[in-house]
Amino acid sequence: MYVDKAYYLAPEGPMASDAYSVMREGMQGKAGIGKVAIHGREYLVAVKPHKQGMVMYTLHHAAEIRTIDQIDELREVRGKVNPAEMKLARQVIESIEGDLNLSDYKDEYQEGLRQIIDAKIAGEEIVAREDVEPPKVVDLMEALRKSLDQVSSGKKKTAKAEETAKKVTSIKAVKNGAKKRKAS
Repeated sequence: MYVDKAYYLAPEGPMASDAYSVMREGMQGKAGIGKVAIHGREYLVAVKPHKQGMVMYTLHHAAEIRTIDQIDELREVRGKVNPAEMKLARQVIESIEGDLNLSDYKDEYQEGLRQIIDAKIAGEEIVAREDVEPPKVVDLMEALRKSLDQVSSGKKKTAKAEETAKKVTSIKAVKNGAKKRKAS
């Protein structure tokens, strides 16, 4: 929650390269915390070794992060769940889990925007889509059973945001509360 942005750090020149390598190896399993000025603004940062290089993460200050206790919607979330619901949920999750490869995920917003820009350049008329009606609230147990039946019958599909939204509709996303910074 504290991480804002990541930057690769690289040495400047052969003399700096030796010192860089020594620091990278010396920091294995650790992170350095400090401050750095970027575009005339001071940032709290963490520096960690990563493969043959180092990565610097700009961090949010603790005062910028909302605690989970400050999220009103979470106060009404039940702490204990029905064991049958939990068992069914775990079965569904186990049936669809796999190795993570983030390159499989594309920025669909950027791709759609690029298509609109290309169409506009080509002189095509752009027509806005109609807003889709929000899905109805469904029974969680029934949704889990259907999902498990679908997976077990060999109809395993890649989860899409729309399909997920149709199944579970009463969950509300809440930002972590990090304050936006102006770029200078």
